[in-house]
Formats: sequence, C-alpha cells, structure tokens
Amino acid sequence: MTRFQKSLSGGGLLLVILAVYSLLNGAHHLSVNTVVSTLFYAGDQDFIVNHYRLPRLFIAILVGMGLAISGVLTQAIIRNPLASPDLMGISGGAGLAACTVLLTQPDINPAWLPVIALLGGFTAAFLIYWLNSRHQPSPARLALLGIAISAFLSSCINFLLVLYPIEVNSAMIWLTGSLWGRNWDYIWPLLPWLLTLVPFSYYLAWRLDLFALGDETASALGVDTKRLQIMALLSAVALASVSVAVCGTIGFVGLLAPHLARLLVGSQHKLMLPVAALIGALLVLSADTLARNLAPPLELPAGVLTAILGAPYFVFLLHRYKGW
Repeated sequence: MTRFQKSLSGGGLLLVILAVYSLLNGAHHLSVNTVVSTLFYAGDQDFIVNHYRLPRLFIAILVGMGLAISGVLTQAIIRNPLASPDLMGISGGAGLAACTVLLTQPDINPAWLPVIALLGGFTAAFLIYWLNSRHQPSPARLALLGIAISAFLSSCINFLLVLYPIEVNSAMIWLTGSLWGRNWDYIWPLLPWLLTLVPFSYYLAWRLDLFALGDETASALGVDTKRLQIMALLSAVALASVSVAVCGTIGFVGLLAPHLARLLVGSQHKLMLPVAALIGALLVLSADTLARNLAPPLELPAGVLTAILGAPYFVFLLHRYKGW
C-alpha cells in the first residue's frame, strides 16, 4: 500500500471508531444495541441519538472537511505555510457578519447564516487583498495583514457583545466554536456548498501543484495564474465562511490539517486534499466528542480544545519558518 492509501484507510478507520464512540457516550451513556436499535426503529432514546448526537456527528465531519480544505487552498495560493482561514481574517469577517445578525436578529432562520457569513468572509478577504496590493505584495506582508485584520474584527465582535448584553450567552457559545444545540436544520444549508466546492477544489489540484513552482513557470505550462488565484481564494473563503456560519470559529483546523497531511503524503495537492479533509473531520469530531465527555453534563466549546492543540503548533511553525 502507498502512503496515501495507508493514510486514507487508517484515518477512515479512526473516524469510524470515533463516530461510534461519539454516538455511545456523553452525559448519558448508551449501549451499542440501544444505539443501533434507535437508529433504525427510534424508541425511547430517539431524541438523544437521532436528533442530538447524530446531526452533531455529521456537522463536525462536514465542518472539519470545509475548514481543512480551505486551509490547503489558502496556503497554496498565498504560498505561506503559516496561512489559514482564521489567521488570515476570513473566519473573523464571517464571524463578525454572523454575530451581528445573531445579536440583532436572534430568531433568524439558520438557512440565512451561510449567506450572511459569506458576505462577511468575502469582505474581509477583499480588504486584506486590497491593502496588500497597495504596496509591494508578499506572502509575509499578506499574513501580517491577515492577523491585524483578524484582531480588528475580534474587537468589533467584542464591542457588539457589550452593546447587546442580553443575547451575549448564545453569541458566546457560537463565538467560541461550539456544536451545542446544532441539529439537522444546520446541515442542509451547509451541505450544498460542500458538495459543490469540495469537488471543485479537487479539480484545481494539479493547477495548484504547478502554481507552487512560481508564476512564470506555471504560466509557461499553461496555467492562468490570476484566474487560479481568484478561483482558489473564492473557494477557500466560501468554505471557511459557511463552516463558521454553522458552528462558529473553530480555530487552527485550517492550519493543522494541511501540515499534517503534507507530513503524511507530501505536497502533491491531489493527495493532500482528501487526506487533509479527513484529518480536519477527525480534529473537529475529536474536539466535539471531548467537549461533551470531559465534564458531563457541562460542555466545553470545541474551539477551545482545538486552540489548546493548535496554538503550540503555531508557535512551533513560527520557529520552524523563522528564516522564511
């Protein structure tokens, strides 16, 4: 078996094991027979299994895939190993837009959140791109601008929380990256975007490999680099924004998953994308499962757990690329 096949089979097995554990455990432990029976025939545990744990399981997988692929695309186009949707301000823009609506219109239909988050994510991405283009563009400058814009957007969110103290509890749950209260209503707005953008990202894979060789080389080999940058960045922003719209800002998944995939299968994007998507699903599902099981019935935000893992890794990457 190749490294790619081993990574997919091993990751797939881990995901199945984790999914089963997630369905069985929580504030109320269920047996395997009870879960299987409830999945097919409903029963006394129908709400816990079919309307609480099962939709959260699917949402965690889908959101993890979306954030991971967004991270791969962002790092490829910016040619920056430290880039990710949350560090570049994309998640912050989507978060500010969605948070504004959640605080001012708390009864909004969840189907509107991806659209609103998309507007915020694209606005933040355009602002960063515009600021970078005003001076001599460089990956390092773009990364620093993203971090600065992200900090500014976070301060805007904090200001909104002060203005709307009554709705602060529901907003904080969302801002810290939590799947609490997420049900089937949140899957249907997310699914069409992923079904469209994930295959499209895979379609761009070989072009991204050529783009990594440099603009001149890629152009000589028939790649329209400007068009590729626009398509890949639009896809990255859209994937990150709709993921943020569903469960808030779960940080560092878009940074960790591409790096781990690169360690496992190398830098060829045709191999990286599916492995990164699988790793992203594992990261978010692991964080959500731990969040429900560390201190039941209390529940920690999944974003807190990914940050605990991701922040030290980011410091390691900064040290590794200190001469970059």
